[in-house]
Amino acid sequence: MDPEEVIEFLGQVPLLQRLPSSSYGKIAHVVEVKHYESGEYVVREGEPVAGLCLIWDGEAEISDSSNADEGNRLLLRKYDYFGHGRTGSTHQVSVVALSALTCLILPNKYIYLLQPKSIWNADETPENFSLVEHILHLEPLDVNIFRGFTPPDAPAFRQVFGGQFIGQALAAASKTVDCFKLLHSLHATFILRGDNNVPIIYQVSRIRDGNNFATRLVEATQHGAVIFTIIASFQKEQLGFEHQTVSMPPVPSPETLLSMEELQERHMTDPRLPMDYRRRVASKKFVPWPIEIRFCERYSTREESRPSFSYWLRARGKLSDDPALHRCVVAYASDLIFAGVSLNPHRKGGIIASALSLDHSMWFHRPVKADDWVLFTIDSPTAYGGRGFVTGRMYNRKGELVVSLTQEARVREVKQSGESPKPRL
Repeated sequence: MDPEEVIEFLGQVPLLQRLPSSSYGKIAHVVEVKHYESGEYVVREGEPVAGLCLIWDGEAEISDSSNADEGNRLLLRKYDYFGHGRTGSTHQVSVVALSALTCLILPNKYIYLLQPKSIWNADETPENFSLVEHILHLEPLDVNIFRGFTPPDAPAFRQVFGGQFIGQALAAASKTVDCFKLLHSLHATFILRGDNNVPIIYQVSRIRDGNNFATRLVEATQHGAVIFTIIASFQKEQLGFEHQTVSMPPVPSPETLLSMEELQERHMTDPRLPMDYRRRVASKKFVPWPIEIRFCERYSTREESRPSFSYWLRARGKLSDDPALHRCVVAYASDLIFAGVSLNPHRKGGIIASALSLDHSMWFHRPVKADDWVLFTIDSPTAYGGRGFVTGRMYNRKGELVVSLTQEARVREVKQSGESPKPRL
């Protein structure tokens, strides 16, 4: 049996959706193939459990001696499984083939492969994972249902960061698609603010499973309400036409640019800046982002500038090798600064403005490594009706266009609260 075909099959088994992609290859090389004729017992009640049995093809019936009612027949079909659980060392029911049946058996000595330390990595300990990998780790609750959290050391906002919604929802969707199909597009809608102190439940709907494409709809809920949705499309890698008519703009390399920590240090010590501003910067505790950023040009939230901006980004630390994780990390990072560029021409006269994401779309054109530098170029062609619109492109170090993006956001002036200060004399 072709190992690649087995790996693709394993990715469709609901029990295995919590596994990192590397585990599928390991399982594919140790499973045993067994065939049964119609009417033949696959396993008898009370017999020792040989391991996890996955139905590859055909149909079987569960026969329970305590319930012989024909109206309650329990059937097993492709992608169903039995033989591995917490009910003891012997099988609790009999399983009989109803047709020619083919099963994959994962022997008991390899059951440990079903117990990874993370949904992204089966070998490393979580303590070695980068912060963004911790943020994108989900707890599988049931088939197609996952729970996400906002870790205490994640960047803090008044509400859940929009990139966290995108990244975690994509992680949930990716866990329900076989590992040969990778994300190529997503369309997300932000509905309500998220609560940092409450877990987020992600419900995945399997809209389509084709030979080359798969579609998933994910709804995120808190306090019983849907607060975020995303529809994502996945494609099996294929050869086809290639061209690229856009070029990466000439920008400084990331190694020559200051880090955010170095920028903060400079702002605290630059004598050309007002003393009260330097004091405010010094009083703020700097919390490193899980994404490292290097600005290609000066960026200010208080001064008028062109509605465009460029910066380099990459995940802090080394990520696990799962290519789905790298796309989730890029999606997580894509909400940083993005919509705020539409405010650049309006930052004048002491105006303080804010941008709140409404919807977000991405197209992945080529493979991407999120722990290597990616250039993010942003333009805002228009703002109108209280909404700002931005487009973006991401390039790898070789100048290849890897991602295209768009986003619309609610943009508005932030009204200053409180009364006007009264004179002291």
